[in-house]
Amino acid sequence: METTLPQYDVIGQVEKGVLIGGRWRPATGGATFPVENPATGRHLCEVSDATPADALAALDAASAAQPGWAAVPPRRRGEILRRAHDLLIERMEEFALLITLEMGKSLAESRAEVRYGAHYLRWFGEEAVRIDGTWKVSEDGTARVLVTRQPVGPCLLITPWNAPLAMPARKIGPAVAAGCTMIVKPAAQTPLTTAALAGVLTEAGLPDGVLNIIPTGQAAAVTEPLLRDGRLRKLSFTGSTPVGRLLLSQAAGTVLRTSMELGGNAPFIVCEDADLDAAVDGAMTAKLRNIGEACIAANRFLVHAGVAEEFTRKLVARMGTIALGAGTDPAADLGPLIDERQRRRVADLVDETVAAGARVRAGAVLPDGPGYFYPPTVLTGIPAGARITREEIFGPVAAIRTFTTEDEALRDANDTEFGLVGYLYTRDLNRALRMSERLETGMVGLNRGYVSDPSAPFGGMKQSGIGREGGNTGIDEYLEQKYLAIDLAPHPESVR
Repeated sequence: METTLPQYDVIGQVEKGVLIGGRWRPATGGATFPVENPATGRHLCEVSDATPADALAALDAASAAQPGWAAVPPRRRGEILRRAHDLLIERMEEFALLITLEMGKSLAESRAEVRYGAHYLRWFGEEAVRIDGTWKVSEDGTARVLVTRQPVGPCLLITPWNAPLAMPARKIGPAVAAGCTMIVKPAAQTPLTTAALAGVLTEAGLPDGVLNIIPTGQAAAVTEPLLRDGRLRKLSFTGSTPVGRLLLSQAAGTVLRTSMELGGNAPFIVCEDADLDAAVDGAMTAKLRNIGEACIAANRFLVHAGVAEEFTRKLVARMGTIALGAGTDPAADLGPLIDERQRRRVADLVDETVAAGARVRAGAVLPDGPGYFYPPTVLTGIPAGARITREEIFGPVAAIRTFTTEDEALRDANDTEFGLVGYLYTRDLNRALRMSERLETGMVGLNRGYVSDPSAPFGGMKQSGIGREGGNTGIDEYLEQKYLAIDLAPHPESVR
């Protein structure tokens, strides 16, 4: 069953306007756009539809706040993030329900996202006081070399719908820690969680103008004037590779500092010596976490021919235990996809692959009833070059192909323009290290079905992105290095 009354409480408590200079107000012109519950297809509420004028007003506010915010002591910035972390953990149930209502994932997964997002705030709160520099003697001894690091300046942070709390937190955390002001444009499908997060940060002590929120259903029109404005100093984007390419081209005009976390096409490699039960456990996590709507989701299953049938049988059996349902239903394991467009895309990919000769081992039948549900699906006999092996599925579909040699597996795994993450299951340490080094991905899950960790650098190679989020280097994306050459006159005694 689905909860009813609590959703009105949590939806009603969230601001629905634009946040500019510390004040929530309607968008210029008063236009709104709907936010719907993907489990039912029904509207939850209307949210202000920001305009280009609102975006420039947000940049005015961020630019005005930047000098004062950069001067705030690092310890204070870190304490704000730590208080925000504590408030999120304290209000986990409210935030989890909000995420589930607007995005669709189960409450259990939404709680995990709250913890994960909150931990980014805690991590970067601790990093705020560790921003360092260097001091050394110049090569010829005539000067001292001082290297400092200072905030980049006002940032535009564009976040996706599939993790409406964790993705903003992963960008806001290091920006706050570094002393940068921000404009956040959340995804149109999930703006409510970002608004609620902004409320928590304000309550934690973030000054007016440091964080500005511009929800909009007209993203291109709203972001384009920001990217042309020389006051903006950084763009951080998480989303699809095609949109990332477009933003990079727009950012070139002002040579804008950019961080891009783009698409993935993750290979999940199961070697002949793998622990198959562990591999199936990892496959369930890597494939079904977040309903499969994740850039790090396993996209191509490459299984050694000697164990492929056994692995497939075990995976099909596990997929068969998964119950579809609204995320608010405690009996449901897997929620809906984000909208009908995404469900249709997944269904078309499956239908096209089956028509080309693939075999359906589980799922592939659209359920009746409301909402955008798609069943856990397993396909085998995937034709070479099939579109399902080249594009992100972004849904609960496991497409299995086989290999016979290590070189063949690596060739297939690397045969993509993407390079975000790869998963590898083997009990041979030499093989594990050898194959991990040859995988053209920024991250590798070795005998592990997930890689997300605030203390680790998240990011990819090739067309999966530029830069890293999290880890000890995550804050570097929001800092500029400044080198001071300090002249040193010779000591009088040294010239006698």
